[in-house]
Amino acid sequence: MLRRTLLAGAALCSLLPRLGQAQAPAADWPTRPVRLLVGSAPGGGTDAMARAVADRLGPLLKQPVIVENRPGVSNTLAVDMTAKATDGHTMVMGVVTAHAIAPHLLKLGYDNNRDLVPVAFVGSVPNVLVVSNSVPAKTVQELVALARKEPGRINYASSGTGSTQHIAAEMFKDAAGIQITHVPYKGSATALVDLVSGQVQMSFDTMPSVLGQIKSGKLRPLAVTSAQRNPQLPQVPTMAEAGLPTVEIGAWYGIYMPATTPKAVQQKVHDEVNKVIAMPETKTRLEAVGAELRPMPQADFEAFHMAEYQRFGEIIRKNHIKID
Repeated sequence: MLRRTLLAGAALCSLLPRLGQAQAPAADWPTRPVRLLVGSAPGGGTDAMARAVADRLGPLLKQPVIVENRPGVSNTLAVDMTAKATDGHTMVMGVVTAHAIAPHLLKLGYDNNRDLVPVAFVGSVPNVLVVSNSVPAKTVQELVALARKEPGRINYASSGTGSTQHIAAEMFKDAAGIQITHVPYKGSATALVDLVSGQVQMSFDTMPSVLGQIKSGKLRPLAVTSAQRNPQLPQVPTMAEAGLPTVEIGAWYGIYMPATTPKAVQQKVHDEVNKVIAMPETKTRLEAVGAELRPMPQADFEAFHMAEYQRFGEIIRKNHIKID
C-alpha cells in the first residue's frame, strides 16, 4: 500500500511541472510579436482601424503588434490564415464583410462560426454614397434620375465582390429600381484612385476611406447609410432622409482569434483592446474618421456576431445578391 502511495505521489509530482507548462503560455502570453492580419489593402477603413489599435496595443502586451495586409477574397484570405494559424500569436481585424457577408456568398476553407472566436469589438462606421466630381448629380434623387435616364452607364466601385460597398450598392439599386454596373477592386485605395479621376462614377465606401477626399473636395458625398447623420459630415443626409430608408448598412470591426486560443488569452486580448479604444488618443484618431467606438463584453460580441451573420444572410437572399 505504502509503495503504491509513493508511486502515485511521484507520478503526481512529475505531472505538476507539465501542468504548469501547459498553463504558462496563457499566463505569460504573448512570448513573441503578435500578428494582426488585415483582409484589405493599406489605406482602407479596416487598415485604419487595425493600425490605430496595434499602435497602442503593443506596449500594453509588451510585444510588438505587427499589422500584415493580406487582401483578397472579400477580406476572407486573412481570416482563413487566422483560422488555420497554430503559432498562438495570430489574430485578425475582423470586419462585417468577412464574418457576416462572405459566408453566404463564398465557399470558404474554414467554418466562420466554429473555427474563429470573436474576442474584442472595436467599433463601426457608416458607408457613404460618394460620386466623382464629373457626375452632375448633387442629391441622391438626382443620381437616381440620372441612372434611370442612362441604364447601366453609371459604374460603381467597391473594395471587392461581397464587400459592404457592393452590398450597399445592390440594396440601393434594388430600392431605387435602377441599373448600375459593379466594378470590383482589390481594396478601397485603388478604387478611390479611379473614382477621383472619374473612371468610375460612384461608390458606397466606408467613412474612413473617403473622408479625406470629401474634405479636400475630390469627392462629393450624397448620403450616409447609417440611421443617423454622422458628426463628421453633419450636412450630409441619411439614405432614409433621401427617400430610401431600406438602404441602411455599415461596417463594423473587431478582433477575432483562432477558436483554439486559450480562454485566458482571449480575455487578456479583450481587456487590453478595450483599454486601447478607451484611450483619448485612440478615440480622437478614430472618431476623426467617423468611427463610433463601442466596447462590449466578449459574450455580447459573440451574440452580435451571430445576429449580424443572420441579418446579412436575409439581406443577401432578399436582394438576390450573388457572386458571378
